[in-house]
Amino acid sequence: MLSSIIDFVLHIDTHLDAIVSAYPTLSYLFLFLIIFIETGVVVMPFLPGDSLLFVVGALAAVGSFNIVLVFFLLFLAAVLGDTLNYHIGKYSGSRVFRSEGSWFFNKEHLLRAQRFYDLHGKKTIVLARFIPIVRTFAPFVAGIGRMKYSTFILYNIIGALLWCGLFIIGGYFFGNIPLIQDNFGTFILVIIFLSLLPIIIEIIKGIRKR
Repeated sequence: MLSSIIDFVLHIDTHLDAIVSAYPTLSYLFLFLIIFIETGVVVMPFLPGDSLLFVVGALAAVGSFNIVLVFFLLFLAAVLGDTLNYHIGKYSGSRVFRSEGSWFFNKEHLLRAQRFYDLHGKKTIVLARFIPIVRTFAPFVAGIGRMKYSTFILYNIIGALLWCGLFIIGGYFFGNIPLIQDNFGTFILVIIFLSLLPIIIEIIKGIRKR
């Protein structure tokens, strides 16, 4: 029973059509909570993000969601989630780095986000939106590093807008094409790869300079 529930939550994007059919109004709240938790609770980086947004866009195209309402709600959830994560990191995160073992936090994920943050600075808040795991830990690390809040919220809003725009609008226009539906996983990976191109280019430039 428990394993079935966990599988359902982890693959909520594949069950979304059935959820919308059964609970058309509550689905909006459900989606808000999933995105808010995925971005705002540092122990929940495994929840679906990119694929969920894309499926939401595809369902909006066939009338299951109001595209304007669902876009605004998930954009708001992403902004509020990162904001919560930032404050958690700011007020309690430093203790995690001092702890060698933690049941709640994967320290390697934190260190990975820290390295990414060291490499890209403030842009990490935007770029990390497109990288699973790092997306959840980046605002937490920004809070630990005491990034100025006015700077953080600006990059937070820009990142959330780009993230929701790319995947929700992409799903709205392309999600119901049979070729994409039959190769959904591959298509999502292609989108993520394209969104990471600026980071890859910067890394290559840095290597060449060294």
